[in-house]
Amino acid sequence: MSGDRPSPLVIERILRDRQGIWQQIVAEGDLNALTGRMLASSAIALACYGAVLGAFHSPLMALTSALKLPLLFLVTLAICLPTLYLFNLVFGARLSVRQSLALVMVAITVTSMLAVAFAPISLFFLITAPDYGFFKLLNVAILTLSALVGLRFLTGGMQVLNDHGLLAPEAATAKAPAQATAQAPAQVAPAAGSTPADAPAAGQSAEPVAEPVAVPAGAAVAAANGATAVAPAPVPAQWTGQPATAAFPPGMMPPGYAPAQRPWGSPQVRRAEPTQRPASMTLLYIWILLFGFVGTQLAWTLRPFFGDPGQDFAFFRSIDGNFYAEILRTIANL
Repeated sequence: MSGDRPSPLVIERILRDRQGIWQQIVAEGDLNALTGRMLASSAIALACYGAVLGAFHSPLMALTSALKLPLLFLVTLAICLPTLYLFNLVFGARLSVRQSLALVMVAITVTSMLAVAFAPISLFFLITAPDYGFFKLLNVAILTLSALVGLRFLTGGMQVLNDHGLLAPEAATAKAPAQATAQAPAQVAPAAGSTPADAPAAGQSAEPVAEPVAVPAGAAVAAANGATAVAPAPVPAQWTGQPATAAFPPGMMPPGYAPAQRPWGSPQVRRAEPTQRPASMTLLYIWILLFGFVGTQLAWTLRPFFGDPGQDFAFFRSIDGNFYAEILRTIANL
């Protein structure tokens, strides 16, 4: 399945046919439709999960969080996508803007769908154990786990693009002639003035020459006496339980016999050395850290998402402190 089939759930295709997704991104086939479907699916899923987050405070906060959570991911993508694209260009990658956007949208789609899959669990704890600190830490853990799985898809897609030479085109170009040379059969030209082994000598006919055949001694004696001797049929070694060479003394091997090759005595085949990781893959991990820092800081700026029940409703809070200090303070207060 290489094309984008019409399906109400794009996440199903991403999870079932991820190789088809990567091949479509490599070929840049109908990426606008694929990216649009992933964008719509992610926005709906994040809005549903945001409504669960804000439901801890009030229905108005649930509506506000349903609007702000998709905005959080999309604004973070808009801030960090140019950095990823320029990183690839600087280090020789051939990714287009549409390919980079589609790759990141795959990660965001997986993240949002996993988050909304955890929404019933979050809603269950909201009803049965309405503790603000625990509810906040639970949902931060859910979003972190979902984001890690989504970024795993991003690195897998970049690895596929690397295998197709889109991240390190120079290495792929240099590897192709080497593989063609290794697969070509080795042919040795005859030396000057030499005669090939299969060619007949000068003055000789091209007819095949019969090779001498070894005749057993008993058969020779019988032939001399005028009797017809029948050579005994060889008994297979597996019938007698003895090795194939046990009936013959050392140095008296019959023609055509050779000692059996032991599996442990065969020469070891050298495995191919792993390809060197391009600089674009290393910078991808740096970009992921950058994406995480920008996303957490933007989430702190757009808060509240949960809504402290001890405070009145507010669309935004004053900017003070940071996300990580708030998480540590919440853990300490549990």
